[in-house]
Amino acid sequence: MTVPVTIDVVSDVVCPWCYVGRARLKKALEAVPEISVNLRWRPFQLDPTIPPEGKSRRDYLADKFGDETRIRQMHEQLGTLGEAEGISFDFDAIALSPNTLNAHRVIRWAATAEPGVQDRLVGRLFALYFEEGADIGNAAVLIQAAKEAGMDAAVVETLLATDADRTEVEQEIATAQQMGVTGVPCFLLEGRYAVVGAQEPATLADAIRQVAQAKADGTLDNGQA
Repeated sequence: MTVPVTIDVVSDVVCPWCYVGRARLKKALEAVPEISVNLRWRPFQLDPTIPPEGKSRRDYLADKFGDETRIRQMHEQLGTLGEAEGISFDFDAIALSPNTLNAHRVIRWAATAEPGVQDRLVGRLFALYFEEGADIGNAAVLIQAAKEAGMDAAVVETLLATDADRTEVEQEIATAQQMGVTGVPCFLLEGRYAVVGAQEPATLADAIRQVAQAKADGTLDNGQA
């Protein structure tokens, strides 16, 4: 099937379920090699109130969930799910909960680079945070990640020092919320069909097939996908 499908993934790079969701999306795409997919990552902030310098991860989790037993159980569950997707979560390595606005700015710029660069950057940021405990709110960390993904590090460094695209990213997050996105990951197919949560690869693949077929048949605009 040659009809391309656009998938916008609304996500935050400090969301463990989004990391799992990315891995499952990759499996879903491998299951539908006949469909050309245009993948775009869109910003969302789980907690925009975190200060620019970040907040102690321990304090952040305590404020949000309170019960240490509950936090441990969540981490164990995610650890098991991550292993199945090739992700080695190391929650104990995370010392800081960062504000992710700057990370989303860099992800936005990556969309203008070569195909695949944006997705590589997102994958690298997930790995840095969840597997290496890096502070992805730190400019130096973001610049290095951008370089590894194939971006021009000097350009990223220059832009990060300004307010470039800060308002645009904030507006994009607000738009997602106005569309009803309250949890991430959220996979938007052709801007109208939403698959919410880190769904199994088969579920994502089926949704992609249905939308691609509807687009090919010319029934997508009639809401018959």
